[in-house]
Amino acid sequence: MPFLPTLSTFFIVLSAILVAIGWILIIKGKKNAHKKVMLSAAFSAILFFIIYMSRTIFAGNTSFGGPDDIKIYYTLFLIFHIILATTGAVFGIVTIVLALKRNITKHEKIGPVTSIIWFFTAITGVAVYLLLYVIYDGGETTSMIKAILGF
Repeated sequence: MPFLPTLSTFFIVLSAILVAIGWILIIKGKKNAHKKVMLSAAFSAILFFIIYMSRTIFAGNTSFGGPDDIKIYYTLFLIFHIILATTGAVFGIVTIVLALKRNITKHEKIGPVTSIIWFFTAITGVAVYLLLYVIYDGGETTSMIKAILGF
């Protein structure tokens, strides 16, 4: 298994686990612990992003190496994951800013939605990782556009 994709996937899974722990803490009324865990979740997501972008910029992305007859399904799934991850990141930033600005009413409304989006982002991210590196051998490492669209 390639080191950087495995490491970045670890950080996104860790982020989702920390978000789940944060939910439990806020339900129990432990606001200080909730804040620390959620900021740790955000930091873990940022580490994922740094590793992912560094690899993308310096090495490129791995194209799908599985059978051609399922490549279109993988591509559609990957596009869904990218949209979900981008949406989750934007929601995450807004949710954190609301909390840090003490706009708790709005934070409480958007936080659960953000968390659910993030859980699905992590799940689909793990699925992409498994399809690229575990279930099938990865294809060539190439530019992001070529890897996504299969050119």
